[in-house]
Amino acid sequence: MGKPGKEPCVTGTLLKIEGLTKAYPGVVANDTVSFEIKHGEVHALLGENGAGKSTLVKMIYGLVKPDSGTMLMNGAPFSPAEPRAARASGVAMVFQHFSLFDALNVAENIALGMEQPPAMRDLAEKIRTVSEDYGLPLDPYRTVGDLSAGERQRVEIIRCLLQEPKLLIMDEPTSVLTPQEVEILFETLRKLTAEGVAILYISHKLEEIRALCDAATILRLGKNVGTCVPAETSARDMAELMVGTELQTPKSAGADLGEVVLDLSGLSMPSPSAFGTPLRNIHLRLRAGEVLGIGGVAGNGQDELLLALSGEVRTARDAVKLKGESIGQLTPNARRTRGLLTAPEERLGHAAAPNMSLTENALLTGNVRKELSNRGFLKWAKARSFAEEIIEKFDVRTPGPDNAARSLSGGNLQKFVIGREVLQEPDVLVVNQPTWGVDASAAAAIRQAILDLAAGGTAVIVISQDLDELMEVADNFAALNEGRLTETRPTQGLTIDEIGLMMGGAHGMEVAHV
Repeated sequence: MGKPGKEPCVTGTLLKIEGLTKAYPGVVANDTVSFEIKHGEVHALLGENGAGKSTLVKMIYGLVKPDSGTMLMNGAPFSPAEPRAARASGVAMVFQHFSLFDALNVAENIALGMEQPPAMRDLAEKIRTVSEDYGLPLDPYRTVGDLSAGERQRVEIIRCLLQEPKLLIMDEPTSVLTPQEVEILFETLRKLTAEGVAILYISHKLEEIRALCDAATILRLGKNVGTCVPAETSARDMAELMVGTELQTPKSAGADLGEVVLDLSGLSMPSPSAFGTPLRNIHLRLRAGEVLGIGGVAGNGQDELLLALSGEVRTARDAVKLKGESIGQLTPNARRTRGLLTAPEERLGHAAAPNMSLTENALLTGNVRKELSNRGFLKWAKARSFAEEIIEKFDVRTPGPDNAARSLSGGNLQKFVIGREVLQEPDVLVVNQPTWGVDASAAAAIRQAILDLAAGGTAVIVISQDLDELMEVADNFAALNEGRLTETRPTQGLTIDEIGLMMGGAHGMEVAHV
């Protein structure tokens, strides 16, 4: 691949999909799906969680074999038996979850994904050249564990660009990026399309779709229900095409705040990860019925804060107080018993056990508060009933509570995890990235559940990189930067410039006098 703008622009259809169908036990993931992607086009693939987007791109990338239907690449039959065959045909994919080794450097990580990597010095020079050409500069010798989330994504993108792709598939590419990093990414994608590279773009951020994409195909329950030109279609209209009904906007009951229920005083904690961020002298008072939004760029102590509050990492005894009781040394189950519940960012492996059924996952955190055992004997019928309640009330798309957590789409598993904690009626709920990778309808439902919980007197901390989300649900806002928390400020009247200063590390009075 040469420098941007040097390649001739190719026109016409690159990939034609006709009648692709893929069924699994109990669900038809894709039902006779047909659409086309043109050379040099950014084509959005939209749909609710569970609509069939992931299965479709897996068939294009050779991870899943379709039951029926055909694909044509530049007019020739295209049916990759494995990702290696898809890559050889010019298809590259940037996955939502990065597959990088923290202890290796950038060049070493990229070499691992290549069939025949060149000498490391030559590869490093190529990485440096391509990354600078496309506006995503990378030092090939930096250790990946020291990179920000946005820089890690650059590694994945450069790995794909070195394949000289004809079609680049991107799954939720901006979920870990700051607004400034999003604009840099979009500039890179525009350079690629100017050279004739097609991009299949999956995202739940509809305003980004409107700004970037030339066309959109909309899936609902596995079927192609229509196409649109995003720039000519409102975000609300696209969301309603995805869900098939009118979209409800979350509304706050605006209840008065109660007594302080969570008090953090001088909370400091080393990170359990070699590449993590220690917490530094955090002070915070959270009142009953309050929703506190905590913003910040990924990797500034969000995970560590949740670990400190959940009890997975112990702190100084008096650093964390719940309803006046010092709980810094208590276990997660002891904190749950007292009413402090948490939902971590990582769904599979942390919030849920991948190979366990939804019933078993409901029991894992609901055992005490939902009384799912008695003297060591598990009440399986009651646990199953709890799982069914979560599935019904949070519209989790799954054949039933016996299905394994890993069988759910990311968004549906997120709805299950959030629902599991909300239905336990906590006194304090701490959630990290509550709507990450979740479609507009599900995100609205989760945000409404948070607001309803607060209206009932629960104190809620929402840790999120989605500033629009925090402005929508939070009464007050603070930002994490390098493990330090800014002063809490009311969200009403807070400007984007002020938020940017807070996220950039302006603390205390520096922010107050913006």
